[in-house]
Amino acid sequence: MFDFDVTTIIFLVIAVVLFMRLRDVLGTRTGNEQEPYDPYADKDKGHEGHAPGADDIGDNVISLPGRAESEAMEAEAKSKQLEKIAPEGSSLNAVLSQLMAVDKSFDPKEFVSGARAAYEMIVTAYAHGDRKTLKKLLAADVFAGFTAALDEREAQKLRVDFTFIGINKSSIIEAEVAGGDAQITVRFVSSITSCTKDEIGHVIEGDPNAVEEVTDIWTFSRDVNSRNPNWKLIGTESAQ
Repeated sequence: MFDFDVTTIIFLVIAVVLFMRLRDVLGTRTGNEQEPYDPYADKDKGHEGHAPGADDIGDNVISLPGRAESEAMEAEAKSKQLEKIAPEGSSLNAVLSQLMAVDKSFDPKEFVSGARAAYEMIVTAYAHGDRKTLKKLLAADVFAGFTAALDEREAQKLRVDFTFIGINKSSIIEAEVAGGDAQITVRFVSSITSCTKDEIGHVIEGDPNAVEEVTDIWTFSRDVNSRNPNWKLIGTESAQ
């Protein structure tokens, strides 16, 4: 027969209660538990022993073109556009290709579009005597010639009634690259109505109701080494 005092019994009861609570919190092992996480395990191995990414993410990755590949694709697109403007094997195609190589920003299709917009702005500004617009678009010597003509017209108290109907056709006919200077000549065929009137409104030249087809040959220039992307008109010629 064992002889227990009251203190021993109390400690024994407390120990049994603590053990039961600890068991409830931690649970018991069943043999199906996952292995404990080992932070020093081989990080290149997946849960099944294969390299992650080979099967798990490989099919979901979309490979994006690099910068060199993007530039090559853009250059190819520009070359195809160029063939529509200047046939492959022509001297014009060769010069424009040279310009595209020297100036990566040059796009032949966008140039023609910009030249058409500049043509309309210039002929309209000249008819209305808008020197401010002309100065932005013309080379200094061409601007001086336009200004002199406007001064003479205003001195005679003449005015021009002008309506720009539209450009029927535009095409690059010549190009040249010399050093850092590029020049491109464009032929424009446009439809306008225009007449010149005196100070009291009498028509002295032209017919305000007649649509006239006009052909102009203009040359634009730009320093390809400059950050300024704008081309300026450096020469004009009428084909009529």
